[in-house]
Amino acid sequence: MDIRILRYFLAVAHEENITRAAASLHIAQPSLSKQLMELEKELGKTLLVRGKRKITLTEDGVLLRKRAEEITALLDKTKQELSADTSQLSGKISIGGNPSASVLKQTARLRSQYPDISFEFYSSDAIDVLERLEHGLLDFAVFLEPIDTMKYEYISLTDASRWGLLIPADCELAQKQFVEKQDLVKYPLIFHRRQGLQRLISRWAETDISKLNIAATYNVINGSPARFVESGLGYFLTTEDLLSSSIDKDLCFRPLEPPLEIHYALIWKRYASFSKAAEKFLEQFG
Repeated sequence: MDIRILRYFLAVAHEENITRAAASLHIAQPSLSKQLMELEKELGKTLLVRGKRKITLTEDGVLLRKRAEEITALLDKTKQELSADTSQLSGKISIGGNPSASVLKQTARLRSQYPDISFEFYSSDAIDVLERLEHGLLDFAVFLEPIDTMKYEYISLTDASRWGLLIPADCELAQKQFVEKQDLVKYPLIFHRRQGLQRLISRWAETDISKLNIAATYNVINGSPARFVESGLGYFLTTEDLLSSSIDKDLCFRPLEPPLEIHYALIWKRYASFSKAAEKFLEQFG
């Protein structure tokens, strides 16, 4: 199994059609079909379900797609780093998680000094981001403190934000300036599924997590959380920095009292081998 065949497999997985995949790869359809069958034979697994209208992946095919994406991405990243002009600082820096204001400020600062440096941001849940960091697909990640210092090096960032509830402006709780401990157990909550965050909130509320009325959980929110509150599903437990500067007039944010703050850190894998561009980026925080 070589990298070329993996790219062929990924093209078919993306197009869900042999003919379109062959056209995108500029190879003959029979040749592509033959090489995919040889890949299945080599692995001893059925990877594709060949339907009349489209091709779908088996469970083994889904696993191979994930690994193939990681392998090809790491190869491309390595090629890019090795082919970079050593006489002029250049290259791509990959950052996972939710980039904080201070991180974005440093990316802009570095790029203003070295225009040939570019950045790639990757958003997903914590497990996926850490896996990519471990495999070398990401140079850095932005995570909430505390950090597992057995696995990662880190720099504490200046960014901090308050926990609170995004709620309807006409609800009873909106009449108060803060959300207190006794308030939190009264209302249905929409909350991150990360157990560490749930334990943080339950300790603040001095109650067991099972006593909280969690109506829904999520791993990553694309777009504004306002639509969840507007649906009537529950009140969105979040940090103020994740909200847009202009909240819909029908909603309002009420911070927790006593205050509960989060702090961010820039982390990287222990003993990581950085490109010159990544090293220069890290120096920005010194």
